[in-house]
Amino acid sequence: MSVVVSSGHGKFIRGASGYLDEVNENRRVVERVAEFLRSASVPVKVFHDDTSRTQSVNLNTIVNYHNAQSRALDVSVHFNAYQTTSKAMGAECLYKTQKDLSAKVSKAISDASGLLNRGAKYRDNLSFLNRTAKPAILIEVCFVDSSTDASLYQRNFEGICRAIAQVIANKNISSSLPLPQERPEDLSAAPLVQVTGRCSWFGGPNDLGVTPSEGLAFLFKYEDAPHLFLPEQPPGTTGLARRLNPGLFYVACRWDYEKTPKKMLARPSFQALVSAKSKSFLAWPADWGPHEQKTGRAVDLSPALMDALGIKTDEEVEVIYPAAGE
Repeated sequence: MSVVVSSGHGKFIRGASGYLDEVNENRRVVERVAEFLRSASVPVKVFHDDTSRTQSVNLNTIVNYHNAQSRALDVSVHFNAYQTTSKAMGAECLYKTQKDLSAKVSKAISDASGLLNRGAKYRDNLSFLNRTAKPAILIEVCFVDSSTDASLYQRNFEGICRAIAQVIANKNISSSLPLPQERPEDLSAAPLVQVTGRCSWFGGPNDLGVTPSEGLAFLFKYEDAPHLFLPEQPPGTTGLARRLNPGLFYVACRWDYEKTPKKMLARPSFQALVSAKSKSFLAWPADWGPHEQKTGRAVDLSPALMDALGIKTDEEVEVIYPAAGE
């Protein structure tokens, strides 16, 4: 069975935003699901719309791409939105003809992540489901404006993508697929930075420990790292520190700029491995600090990362950068 998987919306036709940016995450999920499908010998093509400037052109472009391919199933990946909340909202899968498959996908995402299972939802008013010529489903992975959903999604990204791929492929897929990585040939395999110490949290609209105008050490504007920031500047602030997205995984420590230059730390393809209590997660470098002699802390983490690790302020963590294999 061959599959075409596309990301909803497009580069210039942005979707929902909140703790997550829909277009950015659509693309992450599509690429990773495709990698799992290929590892299971399922032929798959992916599509992202980088050209359309209006919603109607965007929908036509996506549907036309699908219909131009030889395939057995069409899949569109989206993220939902309602209103900013800490309430768990959940995953669902929309269908016009594929009720059973949609129910399986929604349940698989829920089982892999802890997201609520909203189930299969019949829709007869969506262009993608109405106009693609083959059986089709539209996945709503979670709600971008729910902090609980965003945290569960980030924490269980690999499991979610693998679960979607397993339902589509109708077979078990190994969880040992290597993470997507990019590493210059001249970069040593040994960690360039390894820090162990007590931690605290930082960043985002609720971080009153920084001024409304406070910036970051090696990120100077939103465009330097849009994957790290809230889509809109929080009211009453101008600095990037308060614009960091607290639902993502990021980290700050006293980087050695001679070993890890600012340009390297700013690259989204390089992440740190942050570990505590037998749990480990990848996180993007976001700032320099804290001042260990004054605070007694060696590492600052995003609120979502602390939650995922199950730790509180002043508990010990380890940071390795770049993560092995990066």
